[in-house]
Amino acid sequence: MVEHASTAPVPDGAVVLVDGLCSSPALLSEASRLRVVVLVHMPRWEWWEGPVLQAAAGVVTTSRWSRDVLASRYGLDRVAVAEPGVDPAPVAAGSPSGGALLSVGAVTASKGYDVLAAALRLLDDLAWSCRGVGSTEVEPAFAATVPPVVRLSGPMTRTELDATYAEADLLVLASRAETYGMVVTEALARGVPVVASDVGGVREALGDGGVLVPPGDAVALSAALRTWLTSPAYRDSLRRAARRRRETLTGWEHTAERVSEALEAVR
Repeated sequence: MVEHASTAPVPDGAVVLVDGLCSSPALLSEASRLRVVVLVHMPRWEWWEGPVLQAAAGVVTTSRWSRDVLASRYGLDRVAVAEPGVDPAPVAAGSPSGGALLSVGAVTASKGYDVLAAALRLLDDLAWSCRGVGSTEVEPAFAATVPPVVRLSGPMTRTELDATYAEADLLVLASRAETYGMVVTEALARGVPVVASDVGGVREALGDGGVLVPPGDAVALSAALRTWLTSPAYRDSLRRAARRRRETLTGWEHTAERVSEALEAVR
């Protein structure tokens, strides 16, 4: 959290966009002088979050889910939504077996790698592989407990991740919390279907491009994966759905337009 913030060089009445990751109670003293707009990635539930957002001239968040949470919790009526964009990408070829599973995200409890591992252990009668891409340094003690059914690759460069997506058949996201789920649209941009926890804004990111399961439910996740692995017709159906969703995804220019509109609204 930022303990001290200086906006002295900014003229009175200026519109200032502040990333929510950097927001703090220090913004309260500037809210009457500046037109502060706070970009909220994930509701933080800090004691100061409500007062800061209520004092702001505007709030931008990245999903309709988080907009509704903030509006309900803090009584806000000026929350704009700017969903993250996604870069275009070639369609992944996929494999006949559908057995190349991929999970992308820091190896933390909130990303549900323990749930994913538990689900995979129920599939030891089937052929598959599962790669986990993301930092193991955020919660190293937790990462050390993830069993080898998930092959942890650590973080990747953009080029390496692009190549990994291209080889994937299915993205699996077992998160306990997500504001939107950018990895969902990254997979869909390649025509890769998704099985994901029904949390936060994931439903918005996914659309009809995959399957949602209850969060924290390894049995339900395993059942969804078993259907995927054992039914060629089901795989074909989900792949077609993912490619249809791919055609409706928007780029970062759309996100920039939504943010710009939110800034203009407070001038």
